[in-house]
Amino acid sequence: MQGTDTDAAKVTSSYIIHGIGPKIRELRKEKGILLSELGEQSNLSTAMISKIENGRVIPTIPSLLNILRALDIEPEVFFAEINGEPEFMGYIHLKPSDYKQYIKEESAVGFLYRSILENTIDAKSFQISHVSLEPNNHRPKVMTEAYEFLYILEGEIVYYLNDEMIILQAGESLFFDGKIPHVPLNRSNRPASYIVLYLFNSESD
Repeated sequence: MQGTDTDAAKVTSSYIIHGIGPKIRELRKEKGILLSELGEQSNLSTAMISKIENGRVIPTIPSLLNILRALDIEPEVFFAEINGEPEFMGYIHLKPSDYKQYIKEESAVGFLYRSILENTIDAKSFQISHVSLEPNNHRPKVMTEAYEFLYILEGEIVYYLNDEMIILQAGESLFFDGKIPHVPLNRSNRPASYIVLYLFNSESD
């Protein structure tokens, strides 16, 4: 594969962030490659590959190229099936039908993510998502290479940051460093939902 940093930068600049990780996961599974094997072949840790696949980390251009080389796929082929965001013309009007459902952790139960908008401005990437939590949802705590801002739309959410428990009601908000292990849980018998803004940092090799 002959892809360059410049080629990858041109490609990634116009494509949705959350599509990168799932596409890597899809191709890895199609080729029967284990997380540990892909990590070894791309000079990244297994944990880092997992975070990239789950959308918890945005890979740097060199890391992405290493992964694509290990998967034996050209950057332009990799991105061919990932839809880009429309060109920014000074404003963006979105309807619910424009939101894109996506999966983070495959083992998570009772989580529904829908990406509302994501973009990169001055080399800083952000994503705004709508998250729905079913009663008794569960997953392990995770870490994200991003700052996160949450606004609770409905229901009651028990948010764990490390060992600290914060109870959030509709209309309340929370801002935190995503590198703190965290998980939102719905312990009620009613649905809960919130808007989250991710302000991403690129991973460091």
